[in-house]
Amino acid sequence: MINQTLSEYKRVISACQEIFIKKTSDYGTAWRILRLPSITDQIFIKAQRIRSIQEKGVQKVPEDITSEFVGIINYCVIALMQMDLADETELEIPAAKVAAWYEAHIEKNIQLLLAKNHDYGEAWRDMRVSSITDIILMKLYRTKQIEDNQGQTLISEGVEANYRDMINYAVFALIKLNFNSHETN
Repeated sequence: MINQTLSEYKRVISACQEIFIKKTSDYGTAWRILRLPSITDQIFIKAQRIRSIQEKGVQKVPEDITSEFVGIINYCVIALMQMDLADETELEIPAAKVAAWYEAHIEKNIQLLLAKNHDYGEAWRDMRVSSITDIILMKLYRTKQIEDNQGQTLISEGVEANYRDMINYAVFALIKLNFNSHETN
């Protein structure tokens, strides 16, 4: 089963990365201006929209929730990159360098996936997409609290662990939703 999960995971991530790189070509690395709490809030907006659509059962903006899960993944990767670049002032970064950083962060996430999937036995496959959304929102509230505490925690994992978990949960949701990269832009 892990080979299937890894294959599905890589398919979803490949589609997300393709979107990310195309947007980098269009917009450059304008996201470099964002502070971590702003990125967290952007992820929150996407997760909140997903939950709102799930609860209302209807949407008025034509983009479906798969595009929001893709956005959660890509903004989490942006957050991880911003953490690495905290002391850098350079705003414009070449797309090839950004693509390499994206891949490096996803490789760390794949290792996390393999470790957690081993321990939890693919429990995510039996979860509802709405529960995955709630867990992402919970991790966002945790992240916001840690940010409000200037990154200080007494016992909890920091914001990096929460961003990584959100990536994996969003990938799980997209796998469960049979995400096809041609369905979103």
